[in-house]
Amino acid sequence: MSNPIRPNPQRPSPNPSTTICAKPPSLKNLSEKFSTAVSISSSRTSLDSDAPKNATEFNWQEKKTTLKARFSHLFNNETLADVHFIVGNEEMRIPAHKLVLSAGSAVFDAMFNGDMRHTEAEVIITDIESPAFLVLLRFLYSDESDIGPENVMTTLYTAKKYAVPALENQCIQFLETNLTSENAFLLLSQARMFSEDSLAERCLECIDQSTDEALAGDSFVDIDFETLLVILKRDSLGIREHRLFSAILRWAGAECGRVNLSRDAKNMRKVLEGAIELVRFPLMTIEEFAAGPAQSDVLEKEEVVDIFLHFAAPNPKPTIPYPDHARCCHTGKEEVVSRFSEYASRWGYSGTCDRIRFTVSRKIYVVGLGLYGSIHSGTSTEYRVMMQIIHSETNNICGQNETSFSPDGTPKSFRVMFKEPIEIKPNQFYTASATLNGPDSWYGTKGLAQVQHVGVGEKKTTFTFFYAACNNNGTSVEDGQIPELIFFHSIDSKE
Repeated sequence: MSNPIRPNPQRPSPNPSTTICAKPPSLKNLSEKFSTAVSISSSRTSLDSDAPKNATEFNWQEKKTTLKARFSHLFNNETLADVHFIVGNEEMRIPAHKLVLSAGSAVFDAMFNGDMRHTEAEVIITDIESPAFLVLLRFLYSDESDIGPENVMTTLYTAKKYAVPALENQCIQFLETNLTSENAFLLLSQARMFSEDSLAERCLECIDQSTDEALAGDSFVDIDFETLLVILKRDSLGIREHRLFSAILRWAGAECGRVNLSRDAKNMRKVLEGAIELVRFPLMTIEEFAAGPAQSDVLEKEEVVDIFLHFAAPNPKPTIPYPDHARCCHTGKEEVVSRFSEYASRWGYSGTCDRIRFTVSRKIYVVGLGLYGSIHSGTSTEYRVMMQIIHSETNNICGQNETSFSPDGTPKSFRVMFKEPIEIKPNQFYTASATLNGPDSWYGTKGLAQVQHVGVGEKKTTFTFFYAACNNNGTSVEDGQIPELIFFHSIDSKE
């Protein structure tokens, strides 16, 4: 009599569902959305059309000269099969081999060889559809996979569930390769759910670089609340705050629909509790706030009044419970372009703004101006200044800041910063304006009409300066105020 097979006490009991925290919602729908987003038109080999092969073939081993060839032949084949899986809603019956599965997956090993091993001839799987399960089996039998936009989400879930990290990695690589601004939010939600930190970071970087396009995509309104908070906390979004607020309202409307609430302002505020506090209202201009958030009815009247007071009041401004630090949609090292060769004294101020027009050859983000200070050394002086960057053709204010600075009497320029980076597009006219209130100052002379700036990574940017007609307090290309522009190159700026 043969000895009975004893269970191995060191092997875990089969519990495939313990390999991930939770089953992802509507994976089939998510795969369909991703397939549409990546717009891959090429068709791939259909796995769900693989009917089990007939086991009547004799001497099939003869032409299978490698281990891979022999095991590949056994994939989805009744030959030598000792277990069958009933998979998905269609209850597809798939033959398999316990040895092969156990060798490639710790979960299958526990299922077939652990303390509470599965002894039935059939294993029923209801949370995975057959195409994804066949991708998993093909990989275990042959080290080959057929991952496409139509099955990558469900395959990733399946690989996670059955602890096959090599297949997981292939899914992640496919997603990273096909990551775009249109599907970045969809993939970000999945990456966070699957604890794929590397993929999540790639998604966030993509969103930073193409924030407007990503927020305009359909998948943004489908993200969960925690993912929304992650986005609102980021300092590196490349978008104006009033446009970000508009996108948040779109999300709130969709969320109301998901929780069966009418899409009115009261309910939108309800679903945004904890998120509205992360909107950086102080970064908006008063015009942007008045045209958007102030009229949305999502903010209480008292909140609207407080924010208006913050905009209108002189320094020090009353505090409001919203972040006011800039979202820095730039990258690399801060750079400075100087337009004067020498300096002289003295330059007076009578309430008229100093202005200079300029263009750039590539997209940059201006974060501040260099300004001359007092000619009087050894005395404490303070300048009040209103700075603006204006789009010359439309006369729109791209960014502004009212602040103060205290020079030390030296002829060096002093850094005065905007609240947030200001996008400057190539080959368009902008005007840098500074209205100073303070004592006579130094000024620049022998100005350059064109400066080719070579910055970090040998990036070349050509700055061209032009006379700003009308009120300019005497500042021109040749001499005057505003000696420097402080800027960063755009993340997506190319030669």
